[in-house]
Amino acid sequence: MKILDHLEEWIISLALFAMTALAFMQVVRRYIFNTGFSWTLELTGVIFALMIFVGISYGVRVGSHIGVDALVNLLSPQKRRIVSIVAVLLSLVYVGLVLVGSLEYVNKMRIVGIELEDMPIERWKVLAIMPIGYILVGFRFAQILWNLVTGKTDSLHLADEAADAMKLRAQEDAQ
Repeated sequence: MKILDHLEEWIISLALFAMTALAFMQVVRRYIFNTGFSWTLELTGVIFALMIFVGISYGVRVGSHIGVDALVNLLSPQKRRIVSIVAVLLSLVYVGLVLVGSLEYVNKMRIVGIELEDMPIERWKVLAIMPIGYILVGFRFAQILWNLVTGKTDSLHLADEAADAMKLRAQEDAQ
């Protein structure tokens, strides 16, 4: 799945670059040439949504989402694994519910046929990033579940801000 990993990273990077370029272009056009494009803000919002929904999947993959695992870390590896499996299963249920809801919403917007306000694009085509993003998130949770069930890992490996802060402080003190 290295291709998907790199694709996520490229999409997030290119989206951030595109948003920055659009904002810069709009500022230059507005303040230097006293003009601008009406669609820039809307397109920036669309790109931002793309970046967020791909970013959720990326965050699950790299374990950067915040979690409260102080109690779980006190458990034995076997119990920690069981609790982690239950947490992933609950996460998959949540992803499934949001996925079904987003599919229904996108389908209703397709039926209605409303376009974006400043661009001649049907709104459902842009909103399709929601179910696509949640399919990616579901896939990432399924990968984690597989690693837990097969014993490749015993926990979710969530972001540990306290450990990161302590490591950063130790590096600063060493300098």
